Amino acid sequence: MPLTGTGAIVTPAVSAARGVGAFNVIQLEHAQAIVAGAEAAGSPVVLQLSENAVRYHGALAPVGSAVLAVARAAEVPVAVHLDHATRPELAYEAVELGFSSVMFDASALDYEENVRTTAEVVAHCHAAGAWVEAELGKVGGKDGVHAPGVRTDPGEAAAFVTATGVDALAVAVGTSHAMLTRDAALDFELIAALRKAVPVPLVLHGSSGVGDEHLSRAIEHGMTKVNIATHLNKVFTTAVRRALAENAELVDTRRYLGAGRTAVAGEVTRLLGVLKAVPSTA
Repeated sequence: MPLTGTGAIVTPAVSAARGVGAFNVIQLEHAQAIVAGAEAAGSPVVLQLSENAVRYHGALAPVGSAVLAVARAAEVPVAVHLDHATRPELAYEAVELGFSSVMFDASALDYEENVRTTAEVVAHCHAAGAWVEAELGKVGGKDGVHAPGVRTDPGEAAAFVTATGVDALAVAVGTSHAMLTRDAALDFELIAALRKAVPVPLVLHGSSGVGDEHLSRAIEHGMTKVNIATHLNKVFTTAVRRALAENAELVDTRRYLGAGRTAVAGEVTRLLGVLKAVPSTA
């Protein structure tokens, strides 16, 4: 089916108090698994390529084109999204390639520069028909959940959306990227306050560190797009390790990568249920 716009998937979920699964791709098997899992769930999904994944592959076009091809062959609506682009030129390249949306991350800059740079990216991408997500506050990296002082302020978030024209906003509410444990403590009161203040969908980054119950509660309190990467990498790697351990003579990469792909597909289906994903109308 045709590639679906990210907004066409995310926006209806806001009013329905449903979540949208946005899962990161590193190689082709990830993309295939995520789509298979979404098809089994009967739900739309967002395939994401991060700037780090692009760097790993050496260029956007080869891996991006492959992900777009997987999305277009899906039996449910699938959007393709560039995640955590820190360079405007990479965001523009993704839009030219056919990506549905980009996440431009200028959160490391001061507020005024974040607004200025993000507004420029929004203007360019909107002219090309693409949806733009940005970040305010700072979701931590690999050093644990960030301190309360860097969480997103609702008033500032509302002003940021007005000033930049972004279509969705990633907010800092207690998660951290690349967590290997699912014990992040979300600030549900802050999520609810942000939902009331901000006129665009809210995005939860670092969701691999959030347990199932809290993911569901985050949706109930106003979160919509939920990004998950590390958790699926753990599922993939566990399946690969098991396949190799069970057969020491195994050298055919299709055999062990296929095991990882199958495991991720099942977990995507399960997670879309946790997120109360909107049933597909495809």
